[in-house]
Amino acid sequence: MQYHDEEWGEPVYDDKKMFEFVVLESAQAGLSWYTILKRRANYRAAFAQFDVEQVACFDQQKVESLMQDSGIIRNRAKINATISNAQAFIKIQQEFGSFSDYLWAYFNYQPIVNLPKCKSDYQATSDISDSISKDLKKRGFKFFGSTICYAHLQACGLINDHSADCFKSALKKVNTP
Repeated sequence: MQYHDEEWGEPVYDDKKMFEFVVLESAQAGLSWYTILKRRANYRAAFAQFDVEQVACFDQQKVESLMQDSGIIRNRAKINATISNAQAFIKIQQEFGSFSDYLWAYFNYQPIVNLPKCKSDYQATSDISDSISKDLKKRGFKFFGSTICYAHLQACGLINDHSADCFKSALKKVNTP
């Protein structure tokens, strides 16, 4: 609840926070978000406080160490993906100035506001998450398909999927003095 109330859907422009969500969302693939969220502090410790430069330099010795860390999901493919995602993340920063600019450009720097009213209004992917995940895959990202990408876009506030009756919905924000 605290995550929803204080973080989820708030626009993120900071690359370190964006990378944190890349790590967490990739780890979540096939699991519940709660499973990852309750291990967030462990992920922070295991992955150098989400310092992308440090994670990009992790070697196989570090991978073996992480495989022994019961505080994170000990999946070798996901751990290796985190390292290669860090390397690809840095290349995107170099090309676009920041990872944030790379993502926000897909949205013309304005979040998409969906205001779902019922369960059937929610979606797990979109045309834009399909496009971004496809481009990220070409750039070397792993464990970041369209569904994970969509969840990342929601978490980082590029897509606002707070329900119409949620106190955090865009409609209520607009109508609140």
